[in-house]
Amino acid sequence: MQENKLKRVKVLIIDDSAFSRQTIKGIIGKVPNIEIVGVAVDGHDGMSKILKFKPDVITLDLEMPGMDGFTLLRWIMEERPLPVIIVSSYGDNSTVFKALELGAVDFVVKPTKKASNELKEIERDLLRKFTDITLLRIDKLKKTISLLGRDESVSSFHTFEKDGAEIVAVGASTGGPAAIQVILTRLPGDFPCAMVISQHMPRGFTKQFASRINKISKLEVKEAEHGEPIERGKVLVCPGGYHITMEKSGGKILASLKNSSTSDRYIPSIDIMMKSVAEIYGSKTMGIVLTGMGSDGKTGMLEIKKRGGFTIAESEESSVVFGMPQEVIMSGGANMIIPLEEIPVEILKKTKKDS
Repeated sequence: MQENKLKRVKVLIIDDSAFSRQTIKGIIGKVPNIEIVGVAVDGHDGMSKILKFKPDVITLDLEMPGMDGFTLLRWIMEERPLPVIIVSSYGDNSTVFKALELGAVDFVVKPTKKASNELKEIERDLLRKFTDITLLRIDKLKKTISLLGRDESVSSFHTFEKDGAEIVAVGASTGGPAAIQVILTRLPGDFPCAMVISQHMPRGFTKQFASRINKISKLEVKEAEHGEPIERGKVLVCPGGYHITMEKSGGKILASLKNSSTSDRYIPSIDIMMKSVAEIYGSKTMGIVLTGMGSDGKTGMLEIKKRGGFTIAESEESSVVFGMPQEVIMSGGANMIIPLEEIPVEILKKTKKDS
């Protein structure tokens, strides 16, 4: 692990905006052991410089003249598989998820000439993604993406437990959008409990993320709204920029959204979500931590386990980044450690039986 962190990482920046290229270069150049080997102004230039400089990581704009980012991304994944971080504007939110499905590992909101506060937020996000970039496994990402097109419902595993979970709390970061899609598209329409998800993602993207999965899932998947009832068969995705918690009101359990602050390390916070769910549902809670950098979810999973709930950590075998699951496992917070494709089956086995 230590060798990975000391490795020099070669980065190529591909963007048709000179301002964006300089902003990105200035930000990630602050990360120790990062070497910016070059910049490219479009897809053709990017392809040429990938072959010339052999970078370890690429930042890629999607909308460029000539060869666009999508065309280049397809070529990269087929010919030179390596981590690609999409740098996008808010207007690109529908296309960002297409890029993730093609093999991009993550994205950030594109730097602009707006207020300095926004630039600081961009800087923190970029720095966090590049600090542990050498921990990312592109082979695991390609395997996860290969699962997206398969229609493998696990409805035949309806062996629900009488005293099983009533709610599933899922947390993910880098590599999470594809992993979450794999899970939700495999669960049956009569899934017997509620689900809440905190995926590290900025404002303006979670609604589109939920909407895309809703179209291909048998479940109702939507961005959570403040005061919305938690109901079985419904999947609520925490909006970017907020934290989601649970509150009891008039015999119902409602979703409560809380604004994040600039001091919060992880947004949305998986720990905040899981601790709140465990407090309300106790032993009827299932917690799942998927791929991601950092340690978010560790204390939340420990709280779920402490209250008698059941916890699953994605195994190293399938994790694009094993950071978050590994933290959970090392802390003793995981009842089960399994690869991504086995998680939907285990969810059904441990959820509460219909009465």
